[in-house]
Amino acid sequence: MQYLVLLILFVLISFNSNAQSNSQIENKRLVHNDYVIKNVNIIPMTEDNVVIKNATIVIKDKKILSINSDSIPTDLKIIDGTDKWLIPGLIDMHVHNLADVRMSSNYPTKGATLFMDNQDFMLLYVANGVTTAFELSARVEHFGQRNEIINGKVFGPRIALAFLVDGGSSGNSANTPSDGRQTVRIAKQQGYEFIKVYSNLNAETYKAIIDEARIQNMKVIGHIPTVFKGSTKDAFVPHFGMVAHAEEFSSQTDKYTNDVAKEFAKIAKDNGTWLMPNLSNLVYIAKQARSLDSVRNLPSFKYVHPLMQSKWIVSNQYNKGTSPKRVAYFDSLVDFHISLVKEFKKAGVPMVAGTDSGTSGIVWGFALHDELKLLVDAGLTNSEALISATRLPAKWLEIDDKIGTVEIGKFADLVLLDKNPLKNINNTRKIAGVFLNGKWIEKEKINQMFSELAKKNDLNKNNYDWNKRGEY
Repeated sequence: MQYLVLLILFVLISFNSNAQSNSQIENKRLVHNDYVIKNVNIIPMTEDNVVIKNATIVIKDKKILSINSDSIPTDLKIIDGTDKWLIPGLIDMHVHNLADVRMSSNYPTKGATLFMDNQDFMLLYVANGVTTAFELSARVEHFGQRNEIINGKVFGPRIALAFLVDGGSSGNSANTPSDGRQTVRIAKQQGYEFIKVYSNLNAETYKAIIDEARIQNMKVIGHIPTVFKGSTKDAFVPHFGMVAHAEEFSSQTDKYTNDVAKEFAKIAKDNGTWLMPNLSNLVYIAKQARSLDSVRNLPSFKYVHPLMQSKWIVSNQYNKGTSPKRVAYFDSLVDFHISLVKEFKKAGVPMVAGTDSGTSGIVWGFALHDELKLLVDAGLTNSEALISATRLPAKWLEIDDKIGTVEIGKFADLVLLDKNPLKNINNTRKIAGVFLNGKWIEKEKINQMFSELAKKNDLNKNNYDWNKRGEY
């Protein structure tokens, strides 16, 4: 009997040892930083964007060491890039990330009540080649989330953080110019990198916030406050860097014509303000107004956290109280936003890709590919759409010396594709593998992790009900 107990203990110890060894092997395989990709077609997304065919690219110590160099270090892991296409990692300029949150009433020391598995969540970005994301409603939990990625505990994208300021009485509110300026100074001291202005700000506070952001060297993105309807031009003050939705312009008018779109494009161009069309936002809202099946039947729905699955179905603000009139209204907005993209392109206003991921029915990572397709359908070339999700976002974020193009010395944030996206923008979905900060994850591993995540969410779906969120 004693011998049997010892034998069982030995088996258990051996099993655990092997499991740990396998885990270490897997982790080592994921964090290996030295690679050479051979015979790959590089789409560098530089200004001239000349495709480098059948190239050899070396990745070492997280960065691109060389392209077509005669000297290649030894002991590199080789990746066969034959008939494949390499592009810079994609950048989503408008996201709302899930992070630990308190869902019920508070008391001192209580803290969060709902905790997210950050690796499960970040997988959505990584698997889709989204290597940088711009969080436009950041809170302190997002710093912790980002730190887990930076210190290597989680494999995820780079994250830029914007502090949202609105008028009214809830959230980060400011209703006087002095309060607005102080809010910006506090955000700067707390480590936020950008300011997002919102819809309910009064005109004087809005302008003061933007001016203080200029003083604090913080770029400004956001909404056009409702107060400017009828005098939209007055909202375009120096240092208002980017409009976060095409919807901000449609909210400023009741006339959805090409002439109005052309007028808005001129206003933005004259002020040096960029546009994030965010076409997927209204397209998905219109679909949900028709039927919640547009959410239920999303192929990516099974990868969404069960609480969000519940929210998007039982508390869907776009479907609740819907009617044919409402659907027609949303459709008219979609059409006008396409007109805006066409006119902004003609005016030469830089446009970047963003999705508003986290909004009902808009799934992180996956949605960026939808956005690129919508931008092409609206009149951008395949190359221009790719630029909107690579070089231009990096430039606006002021990290274009680090990411955004495939060039020597830049971080190895790269996506290896099976087909050429310059011929068909849908080919950005055909991912063979992703480099993120020099770490490589191949398609087979992505598929395995997705399969495990879908099973996990299915097992837990009955444990989450949005209508009972106060109990968590």
